[in-house]
Amino acid sequence: MRVLTIIPTYNELESLPKTLGRLRAAVPESDVLVVDDNSPDGTGQLADSIAADDKQVHVLHRKGKEGLGAAYIAGFKWGMAAGYDVLVEMDADGSHKPEQLPLLLTAVKEGADLAMGSRWVPGGSVVNWPLYRQAISRVGSTYARIMLGVKIKDVTGGYRAFRRSTLEALKLDDVESVGYGFQVDLAWRVAKLGLKIVECPITFVERELGASKMSGNIVVEAMINVTKWGLSARWAKLTGKQDAAAKRA
Repeated sequence: MRVLTIIPTYNELESLPKTLGRLRAAVPESDVLVVDDNSPDGTGQLADSIAADDKQVHVLHRKGKEGLGAAYIAGFKWGMAAGYDVLVEMDADGSHKPEQLPLLLTAVKEGADLAMGSRWVPGGSVVNWPLYRQAISRVGSTYARIMLGVKIKDVTGGYRAFRRSTLEALKLDDVESVGYGFQVDLAWRVAKLGLKIVECPITFVERELGASKMSGNIVVEAMINVTKWGLSARWAKLTGKQDAAAKRA
């Protein structure tokens, strides 16, 4: 399988070199696409210099900060156009351990249409997270799981490996989620298609360098969207009508 790991960046000058180094050592067969949103700290230029010395590293420059979802969709489209078989989502800050990527790739090789790194299945864990952060993540995943009717334990997690055919089946141009809710949105779309989703236990490590992009507004946006999607789907089911919300996926 041709594997492409997509790493969105915005002001990750400190974290990116370490993450790329670990990834290239752990999974040398994977190519890498850094999707930079015109970082003012020079992350994009640093990525260019790394790519100049490593033919397996590529850089996609975008006009500005347009959100995580938009960055990943741009990366997916780039990777599919280039003919990759598996496309991976990975954070630049080291919170997703590159050394655990083989677990996701093995799950895809064994038949998963989407392999998800999960903090909340047996064997999964978080490191250096305060209790309130763990509570927000657990409650958010539980709420989304109930509202959307999915069985995924860590529906908000962002360490994922998609089979190319899975992304081709999704209507990526219809995805409007840009922040925290993007991960929920894509997982729900895959689940509604009846495709095989496998959750692999991972250890999530809080970033050591740089600043987190998480904010209260991002969480609120995700919760509002999840509520809207869940209620729309329930209404469509009750009325027997397949409106635009019910056709998502």
